[in-house]
Amino acid sequence: MNDALKIIFAGTPDFSVPPLRELIASPHQVVAVYTQPDRPAGRGRKLTASPVKQLALEHAIPVYQPANFRQEEAIAELESLGADLMVVVAYGLILPPRVLEAPRLGCINIHASLLPRWRGAAPIQRAVLAGDRSTGITIMEMEAGLDTGPMLLKRETEIGERETGGALHDRLSELGAEALMAALPGVIDGSLKAEPQDDAHANYASKLQKAEALIDWQTDACSIDRQVRAFNPWPVAQTLMNGQILRIWESEWVATDVSGEPGAIVACDRSGIDVMTRDGLLRIKSLQLPGKRAMCAADFLNAHNPLGVVLG
Repeated sequence: MNDALKIIFAGTPDFSVPPLRELIASPHQVVAVYTQPDRPAGRGRKLTASPVKQLALEHAIPVYQPANFRQEEAIAELESLGADLMVVVAYGLILPPRVLEAPRLGCINIHASLLPRWRGAAPIQRAVLAGDRSTGITIMEMEAGLDTGPMLLKRETEIGERETGGALHDRLSELGAEALMAALPGVIDGSLKAEPQDDAHANYASKLQKAEALIDWQTDACSIDRQVRAFNPWPVAQTLMNGQILRIWESEWVATDVSGEPGAIVACDRSGIDVMTRDGLLRIKSLQLPGKRAMCAADFLNAHNPLGVVLG
């Protein structure tokens, strides 16, 4: 029996690239790639293909970029591909019922959370921000609801004590590719039994907003430290220093047995810049001024003396 599938792949950002790469290298045939339309990017705002489109073109895979699936033509075009399965990874478009039902085996999704823990657009950063000790990948069957479909396979991983949102993103991307390839045989022969999600344990991982990056020094040091890690590399935690935006790339929670004015810089040395919070000290280890590169605290202190400044 030939178990090779005709697969439609739908994805857009870097996170989607490792799973597509694994499918291309597998015995399965990727008959089409769906990705969002090219967007302006960079200083020149030049139209730029998504990472998924770039990989597809390297392997001469047909690429489709509908703005949405509200038009009959776009849905009929997908149906005409005669796919066995559609694999969706951070595609970014809502798929109507006809699209979900078009492939013989339906549509499966790679989601970067141990569902139903974090449903929605930013499960990786929300897990770090919430202080979760672990997270993972869920392969699930897709349905009309947002990340509500029954689960086929999970892969769990611990979140490192100092791990950033960016580092966890990259690890989960590779884990997603591994989980997909582990799930496909069971999808093909029907041995993977879908498990319904418990809606009572679901949380909504809303899309990241730049406004969330602003640090409130009245918050506890642990929460601010999570904010710094979760929002690295985007949107990057920030505060005001003498009226200028100061972006904070790396921090460390160092003490809880001290008190003082929240936001006040109370110590500076080559190991970092210590700032008072509601319940102790947060040490800034890497930071960035407007128009400058990110730098370690020691380099910053070579040209600045912020002792006594109140941030925020």
